[in-house]
Amino acid sequence: MDKGVKRILKLTGYLFLILLAGIVITLVYGSAASIRKFGLGFIWGKEWNPVSGHFGALPFIVGTLITSFLALLISFPFSMAISLFLGEYFKKGLIAKIIESATDLLAGIPSVVYGFWGLMVFVPVMRKIEMKFGILPYGVGILTASLILSIMIIPYTSSLVTEVLKLVPSDLKEAAYGLGATRFEVIKKVILPYTKSGILAGLFLALGRALGETMAVTMVIGNRNAIPHSLFAPGNTMASVIANEFTEATENLYLSSLIEIGLLLFVITVIVNYIGNKIIKRYSV
Repeated sequence: MDKGVKRILKLTGYLFLILLAGIVITLVYGSAASIRKFGLGFIWGKEWNPVSGHFGALPFIVGTLITSFLALLISFPFSMAISLFLGEYFKKGLIAKIIESATDLLAGIPSVVYGFWGLMVFVPVMRKIEMKFGILPYGVGILTASLILSIMIIPYTSSLVTEVLKLVPSDLKEAAYGLGATRFEVIKKVILPYTKSGILAGLFLALGRALGETMAVTMVIGNRNAIPHSLFAPGNTMASVIANEFTEATENLYLSSLIEIGLLLFVITVIVNYIGNKIIKRYSV
């Protein structure tokens, strides 16, 4: 590699580290008042009351984790179905182009459009379903937000997994077919084991997208500052509470608590990415 290219890459790495350090310092400095006031109790505190000056992040941490992992669980079968369809069954042709264009379009739609569609179309449907089963008909809630999130993250998982599936050596598949394996057996015993690290990478990419989603979730989750007692109950995420209340935070402690929630979201995202990298490295061996 040319020395000039090495210097540019090294400089880019240093700039990235400086930017990362600046973000961390800014978040820690902004949340200093909240850290001094509540300490570690802020993480498992259940009350969020700006009037009395009591702030706890547990309801938002729980809401963020439930919606993100539930969305990942819901979207995974659809993402894998799309990936296998495009990567194995219809690699070329009009159908493949239509589906690829549709997934690219889904990835490019702004989140506020998803939120508006969910609020105007999906929430009334959920309300009717809840009434049919004798559940309080909020319409908005944890499950509604998770379903909207699952639709949003499908393109991220499916596009990456599709590219990974196309990288499977044809010799492996032809050898399996030569031994009499069916297409299903080739997918199950050859393709999926070979691409498991890439599939995990796609899942964690989608999870990172879901953790930080703001506008769509804010519009359909119900925005209740309490730990949800069921999947149909309204709740809040760390991103949505910041979006809802940041402009209302006139007191220093209130503003500092919101910034500390942003710091916690940053930490959770780093932890999830770290765990994801460890899992991917383990299964790529």
